[in-house]
Amino acid sequence: MTIRVLLADDQALLRSAFRVLVDSEADMEVVGEASDGAEAVRLAKEERADVVLMDIRMPGTDGLAATRMISADPDLARVRVVILTTFEVDDYVVQSLRAGASGFLGKGSEPEELLSAIRIAAGGEALLSPAATKGLIARFLAQGDALGDDRDPERAQRLDALTVREREVLVQVAGGHSNDEIAERLDVSPLTVKTHVNRAMAKLGARDRAQLVVIAYESGLVRPRVD
Repeated sequence: MTIRVLLADDQALLRSAFRVLVDSEADMEVVGEASDGAEAVRLAKEERADVVLMDIRMPGTDGLAATRMISADPDLARVRVVILTTFEVDDYVVQSLRAGASGFLGKGSEPEELLSAIRIAAGGEALLSPAATKGLIARFLAQGDALGDDRDPERAQRLDALTVREREVLVQVAGGHSNDEIAERLDVSPLTVKTHVNRAMAKLGARDRAQLVVIAYESGLVRPRVD
């Protein structure tokens, strides 16, 4: 199945470069380009995009607002958003994940990393590696006051719906581990891990693994470490 990719960036030159790269792959194609967030939301629906590569800073409706709109639209439930960012705008990263993004990628990443990110997002996984990325998320979650106190006071209570094993798996997911890695750590099968992850997502109302990570931190189940 071909992965349908939408490019959302106000810089035409960058969009052109991304288009050439994506269209060079046999398993993916660019189905549209947007220069602002509102256009991105519209095209995501019209073109039935699977993955949106979303810039944050765009005129009018920015990438953060557009991500929130996509996440809130039931018709776009299968659309995955990957935020493209420079590390000068780190403070947007956690807000993007809270808004429903499946992860983020630096604009200076290698072409192979971008293509891998598209495939990972299309597969429903979260882009929360390498370790530096996880550390970045942890630091900003630890500095909640700087981000604004928009935390859900009921999240910790909602964790009561999880079984002991589901909690254990959630902790591992928050550590950025894959299903295979979690299976090895907990001495269970990858299929069992996947089942626990899916059940935790359903019980916590998480769109994907990225939101599971945010919930794990914000509920207090996992404590951020600041090195």
